[in-house]
Amino acid sequence: MSELLKISLPDGSVREVEPGTTPADIAAAIGPGLAKAALAARVDGELRDLNRPLERDGTLALVTSRDEDEALELARHDYAHVLAEAVQSLWPGTQITFGPATDDGFYYDVKAPESRDPFSMDDLPAIEERMREIIRADKPLTREVWSRQQLIDKWRAEGETFKAEWAAELPEGEKLTVYRSGDDWLDMCRGPHLASTGKLDPQAFKLMRVAGAYWRGDQKNAQLTRIYGTGWLNKKQLDAHLHRLEEAAKRDHRKLGREMDLFHLQEEAHGSVFWHPQGFRIWRELEAYMRRRMDAAGYREIKTPQLMDVHQWEQSGHWGKYAENMFAVPDIVPEVDGLGDGPANPHVAPDADWMAIKPMNCPAHVLVFKQGITSYRDLPIRLGEMGCCHRNEPHGALHGLMRVRQFTQDDAHIFCTEAQVVDEVRAFCRLADAVYSDFGFSYHVKLALRPEKRFGSEADWDKAEQELRDAVAEAGMANDDYGWEELPGEGAFYAPKLEWHLTDAIGRTWQVGTIQGDRVLPERLDASYVGEDGERHRPVMLHRAIFGSYERFIGILIEHFAGRLPVWLAPTQAVVATIVSDADDYARDVARKLEAAGIRVESDLRNEKINYKVREHSLAKVPHLLVVGKREAEEGTVAVRTLGEQHQKAMPLAEAIAMLKAEATPPDLR
Repeated sequence: MSELLKISLPDGSVREVEPGTTPADIAAAIGPGLAKAALAARVDGELRDLNRPLERDGTLALVTSRDEDEALELARHDYAHVLAEAVQSLWPGTQITFGPATDDGFYYDVKAPESRDPFSMDDLPAIEERMREIIRADKPLTREVWSRQQLIDKWRAEGETFKAEWAAELPEGEKLTVYRSGDDWLDMCRGPHLASTGKLDPQAFKLMRVAGAYWRGDQKNAQLTRIYGTGWLNKKQLDAHLHRLEEAAKRDHRKLGREMDLFHLQEEAHGSVFWHPQGFRIWRELEAYMRRRMDAAGYREIKTPQLMDVHQWEQSGHWGKYAENMFAVPDIVPEVDGLGDGPANPHVAPDADWMAIKPMNCPAHVLVFKQGITSYRDLPIRLGEMGCCHRNEPHGALHGLMRVRQFTQDDAHIFCTEAQVVDEVRAFCRLADAVYSDFGFSYHVKLALRPEKRFGSEADWDKAEQELRDAVAEAGMANDDYGWEELPGEGAFYAPKLEWHLTDAIGRTWQVGTIQGDRVLPERLDASYVGEDGERHRPVMLHRAIFGSYERFIGILIEHFAGRLPVWLAPTQAVVATIVSDADDYARDVARKLEAAGIRVESDLRNEKINYKVREHSLAKVPHLLVVGKREAEEGTVAVRTLGEQHQKAMPLAEAIAMLKAEATPPDLR
């Protein structure tokens, strides 16, 4: 008789079971409810199939739909496999490649048979229906272990050239896992999977779109079709997600940017924004707000060059780590063939020196810090810059204001002693909290820890990570109320960082503010101060931003508020609109008084019906429309129509001015 295995459960109990017992068996022994609810298992921390036999003593935790993150990833992985099976079932000869789970769903890359055109949106309804048939068939998903050569032979025999190529590159003699759906369909996969397709909800997924993709992401390779879907645990979750997508489409900052005449983008300046007067007014208000906040917190504003010698970037380490994302220009005037209207053909001398346009401000701030002799008595030194930077983002990654090539940061660097780090980070935490509260955002705080490839000693990384933990704890934010979480491997190559993840009005999160504790750059760029002992010491350099970039933060604000910005930020805070031309003079007088009170106001005296004017200014998201006619002119009143409200309110002009003035005051000045 074989020796029993000892399996420890989360409640502290230990079960003795025969070798070969599965987590599903243990779930069934505990009770039928758990047996039905169990989706997968964690065995000694490893996520595994429910029906995979246990081999040794260990710990076991059963995964159910209550473990939403793990359950969703499992379900989405399975939806991807069901998608691939459905496509091959409908169109034999389709080649499959790979299909992972994503943040809100799944995709699979496939190549259509030679006998038909690439897959399109028109094919999605048929694929969805076949997927539902596979799910309802409740086909068992069975894990098998094959040799590398067995898989190569199988894929080649079935014309699966992509799978065969991938299998052939795996180490010789390696055992590979495959998953069988029912008795026939097979795919190469690490797993884990649910016990059967019937564990999926046939009404909880939707295929969303198709796109072109290249095999292994290389445009030199064969072009495939990527089929995207969204998948959830139940229909209620799916409906909520589709509603969020619908709401997000309404709030799209690119759409609202056109309607509100805020900005535009065009081919002549890939990834750079053309700000219109209305949009740049938002920018100016944000910039003025941030300057007041930084001035009050003891920052001194500087301005540094856009171009610096490449040798400076080599010394900082950015050229080695980041060169492909930087724009470089020769430090000479290139020779140009062709004059007049013909095409120019510039030549750069082979011995030319090179300059790089800054992708970040930090090395330049170190150079400012190094001017003169700094004493420990001068620290901390807080240097801030509304710094314009450029990064060579791929064309396909550009996205409105959210991902651009030219951007401006509310950037700052704090140079301090070792003993000052925790206090400075704690002060920043409180400053960031005040700023985000002014905009009505809730947020989570996360700590991104050392990546695999990094500069600096392990001791310095230990110290830097602990300083950030201590500062957040002292600020009262290292708890569930602030969504505190540590993210292994996600720090920068030179420093760990705290991240602020904002939650917007429809539940999306945006990583915005950061602070990083850096001991690497001061060392590489030889920054120092004179300590109390008269010797040179390295400062700690804290990199920090709150908005992140003005472009992206404005995009987030537009979508968060659906264009209905707070009155203090709105480009036009009020429009005075006439009902009849007899009220034109009074309307001009009202506008003058509003302007004198500091309100950004426009007049609409056009010979148009008032309903037309209301619709137009509502589309432009003007917060308040002050309607005036003969009666208002005689009584010295205005009829105030507030954006989003059904009824207008009549009030004396002085009262309306006081109301608008209060709403137009930035929150930090109230």
